[in-house]
Amino acid sequence: MAALSNAFNIADVQALAGRALPLPIRHYLEGGADDEWTLARNRAAFGEWVLAQRTLVDVGHVDPGTDLLGFDVAMPLMLSPTGMSQLFHAAGETAVARAAAGAGIAYGLSTMATTSIEAIAATGVQRYFQLYLFRDRGLTRALLERAAAHGYGALCLTVDTAIAGNRERDLRSGMIMPPRFSPGSLLSLAVHPRWSFGALKNRSFRLANVADYVGDIANGGTSVIDYVNAQFDRTATWQDVEWLRGQWPGKLVIKGAMMPGDCHEAIARGADAIMVSNHGGRQLDTVGAPLDYLPAIRDRIGGTGQLIVDGGARRGTDVLKAIALGANGCSIGRPYLYGLAAGGEAGVARVLSIFRSEIERDMALMGRTRIADITPADVHHLSAFRSKPGERSHIFP
Repeated sequence: MAALSNAFNIADVQALAGRALPLPIRHYLEGGADDEWTLARNRAAFGEWVLAQRTLVDVGHVDPGTDLLGFDVAMPLMLSPTGMSQLFHAAGETAVARAAAGAGIAYGLSTMATTSIEAIAATGVQRYFQLYLFRDRGLTRALLERAAAHGYGALCLTVDTAIAGNRERDLRSGMIMPPRFSPGSLLSLAVHPRWSFGALKNRSFRLANVADYVGDIANGGTSVIDYVNAQFDRTATWQDVEWLRGQWPGKLVIKGAMMPGDCHEAIARGADAIMVSNHGGRQLDTVGAPLDYLPAIRDRIGGTGQLIVDGGARRGTDVLKAIALGANGCSIGRPYLYGLAAGGEAGVARVLSIFRSEIERDMALMGRTRIADITPADVHHLSAFRSKPGERSHIFP
């Protein structure tokens, strides 16, 4: 794993993943909806804020540990639920869960995972389960019961997928499950033998938690978009959130709400937290980044619920900016999948190690030793520096 040891940031790991994956799989991982404006905005939003650098502060001991969704985590970071992880490495979700356990953070298992609820529970990782509302409420209830019985501490309801987004990269590549590549993709497969060998070992890409109920996407040979549109309930409303609250005994998280009014409604209907997310730019294009809405959401809900920024974080400084703007932490999806593609469990562990070291170092350089000490005074928008010539800025202490 010499290449991983020479990966010093998430961009380095992303480059390794790009070399490991055939083009259709890489496009599935990297792509967004329509023109991918929102995908780009998720990253750009972080660049519009600057951190305060306070000096001559005792930072002999820095502790980035905190509470997220009731989990006692080693840093303000958690792993977002992502579907079909075996697409990126044969070890799939199990490798991700083990790396998360080693890093002391929580892992979210997707309904669309290629590993079962029970198998991830056996890893011992702090875990939560991501749920879609299926047309078949019996299936939804069965998934809830399995997650509760196997120690999943929180339930994460994704609400931004009434229908699938227009992911044109996948349409061009014909991305279906299992992958059925065109002749033009065979060369890419030939020059990626490690991925191809893993695919042969796991050729079914079976959706382990739902296949027995709604059919196996692998055997059906359907596109992911068609599968989503056929199975997910587009008639779901806030009443369904109330129903879910009554069914689930643990923490309830709403993922995909970004409008402050929707976030307030979610808390009022019984949610404990909001994962502020635009699905990684893969659903409605030209919506803003989670960071764009974050201060207004915190202002609207006050201290009544936790906020997790899901989308765009690639550096420790990104995580700290989100916290200063009102978040309790961040969740990441693509970054850990880059690690998985680049080196399985070791690759994910490398990504989490990078985040941990960056968060600790950046806290020390900010003069902050605890997550609870980070406040809105620790971040300023770039517009604050654009005063007129001769005009003194009054925003800085």
